[in-house]
Amino acid sequence: QVQLVESGGGLVQAGGSLTLSCAASGRTFRNYIMGWFRQAPGKQREKVAGISTAGSTNYADFVQGRFTISRDNAKNMVYLQMNTLAPEDTAVYYCAAQQSGVRSLGEFGMEYWGKGTLVIVSS
Repeated sequence: QVQLVESGGGLVQAGGSLTLSCAASGRTFRNYIMGWFRQAPGKQREKVAGISTAGSTNYADFVQGRFTISRDNAKNMVYLQMNTLAPEDTAVYYCAAQQSGVRSLGEFGMEYWGKGTLVIVSS
């Protein structure tokens, strides 16, 4: 069982930056694939970025080099550094985890989800 708690959301002006953090419980954090997802008002949840157990990263096309996902296995933390934010980035951002090598029927193949942190980008 993994519990995830996001933090770092808030109100920022367009062009600004935010860093989201996700704290994970459990002693085997390093064995989990981690991801950031978001859900804008009236829209479906979408993937933002993912990071493997080995540290390989992948990003949604809309990120366009503006966001960076990273993890610190010693601290059981995963981060999303977001730069050059735009109003269309306004959403609730969720952290999710999936044990590597284990198939999940959860949304986006991720078994564990945090409750989300709200990011609002003003124009």
